[in-house]
Amino acid sequence: MQIVRNSEELAQTRGSLQGRLALVPTMGALHAGHVELVAEARKRADVVAASIFVNPAQFGPNEDFSRYPRQEQRDLAMLDEAGCHLVWMPSVADIYPEGFATKITVSGVSDRWEGEARPGHFDGVATVVAKLLLSVRPDIALFGEKDFQQLAVIRRMVADIGIPAGIVGVPTVREPDGLALSSRNAYLDDDERARAVALPNALKSARDTIVGGGIVGPALAQAKQKLVDAGFLKIDYVALVDANTLEPLDAVQGATRLIAAATIGTTRLIDNLAV
Repeated sequence: MQIVRNSEELAQTRGSLQGRLALVPTMGALHAGHVELVAEARKRADVVAASIFVNPAQFGPNEDFSRYPRQEQRDLAMLDEAGCHLVWMPSVADIYPEGFATKITVSGVSDRWEGEARPGHFDGVATVVAKLLLSVRPDIALFGEKDFQQLAVIRRMVADIGIPAGIVGVPTVREPDGLALSSRNAYLDDDERARAVALPNALKSARDTIVGGGIVGPALAQAKQKLVDAGFLKIDYVALVDANTLEPLDAVQGATRLIAAATIGTTRLIDNLAV
């Protein structure tokens, strides 16, 4: 596995790579979900690259950029074991050099939900992913479906700008009790971790109710109450949305998702389920 740490070295290395290339962008603090992305990439491409970059542009002023876990050696060992061929680890100055003044805003699909709860977040995501894709020039890039709105924003951005990379969504990897794997799960203490499973359970219950013919509004209200009962301190949203536009729905229409974001202790968790 080759490790490169700046754009010049990346350009030289990229020119020597042969065959179909897949990219797995990450912010480090890797877990089994990232390993699954690499495994899926290996099925779809000849060469697998990953990036590790904690992107300051997608953290709000009151969010956890400085607290975000950084564990370089462990991450590199996991990627090596997973069969990754190349890891790009740029610095902030490499991605955002002095005088950098451009950002990408994806209207519509980014406006609600995470866009409202975390203003500017998706501008940071879209900008850095565009830079990663244009630098690595992969044939495909793989993203987890846990960050479902992020995936929709990236797909829209790539289509609008015309970046020649296929965007592949990979199903969420979960703990045995159903909690979605996330780097932020490391912030949970034992009690919070035990209660956090209420999030996927509430979504499953709402999905079962809706699929069984129940009215969407009461099903969502019941899901929110389950989160309150479990000790979630703040619920940003629990909603049924169109899977492509992220617009809210009051009935299942085509490709549909249940999405949720809520905070337990000091940790904000997100999740989603296909309906």
